[in-house]
Amino acid sequence: MVATATVERTASGVFGGVEPDAAWREEVLRLAKERDAVILAHNYQLPEIQDIAHHTGDSLALSRIAAQSDAQTIIFCGVHFMAETAKILAPEKTVLIPDERAGCSLADSITGAQLREWKAEHPGAVVVSYVNTTAEVKAETDICCTSSNAVDVVRSIPADREVLFCPDQFLGAHVKRETGRENLHIWAGECHVHAGINGPELAERAAANPDADLFIHPECGCATSALYLSGEGIVPAEKVKILSTGDMITAARSTNARKVLVATEVGMLHQLRKAAPEIDFRAVNDRASCTYMKMITPAALLRCVRDGLDEVHVDLETARRAQGAVQRMIEIGQPGGGE
Repeated sequence: MVATATVERTASGVFGGVEPDAAWREEVLRLAKERDAVILAHNYQLPEIQDIAHHTGDSLALSRIAAQSDAQTIIFCGVHFMAETAKILAPEKTVLIPDERAGCSLADSITGAQLREWKAEHPGAVVVSYVNTTAEVKAETDICCTSSNAVDVVRSIPADREVLFCPDQFLGAHVKRETGRENLHIWAGECHVHAGINGPELAERAAANPDADLFIHPECGCATSALYLSGEGIVPAEKVKILSTGDMITAARSTNARKVLVATEVGMLHQLRKAAPEIDFRAVNDRASCTYMKMITPAALLRCVRDGLDEVHVDLETARRAQGAVQRMIEIGQPGGGE
């Protein structure tokens, strides 16, 4: 029986021992209802996790759902900073993540202490942090941003003010390119998965698929190459789309292309194929899989909803300061996709 299944750690360290069959699905949803819980799944999760969730989307959209939901318990199938953001926006609710070890190389690329040191080197600078950061970093931030509204956020800051942009260097480069702002300083952080999707690989795939649209996440190491291919006329400009994960879904429903090359984590393909099943979506790099995202296994979700593990905590003062940075982002304009 699934209810009494023994959840075990596999040789790779993830929770295993459970098959994602109909009995598993029925038991997880029954326990969620019993716990008054809503299950949220990020677009990069395993397909079976995405399919059982009450809501699937990008991290900020899911955190907003968490805040607005009537459920008392939020089960966030994603990485740790995402569950923290849900707790920041819904401090009165219980927030659980199926495996608290599910971290993020991008969020881990800057700490609160490092940001405080950076700020001390640039007194008076405005700190803009991508939402893919820890609660501690958000608390040291003036305005958060998403990949959809990062350019608008930076443009809202007076031109004579220095800007410290963290932590993603590729998104920062995109913002600097779009705004032409010379007093924008960029932290040298990256998502190891997105950084691994490189320009030569994109160029090779684009050449082999000349009729395909290109959906490129701005965190990717190939984003600059995509714009170069467009600028040189190698790929028609209208086929190159720099998009957040949320905006990729919207673009999938409106494109006239029959084939789309996608540069982001491969879990995104599942939602794109559901949104537009008539289109042939292919990964630019089919090895671009986040180990941390895939730690949220069917067994981990069962353990979470059955045993109430693992709970995410953010102290109230940190949450208050972090919430201010997120709220200022929302006041500037619609933040669109979370990442």
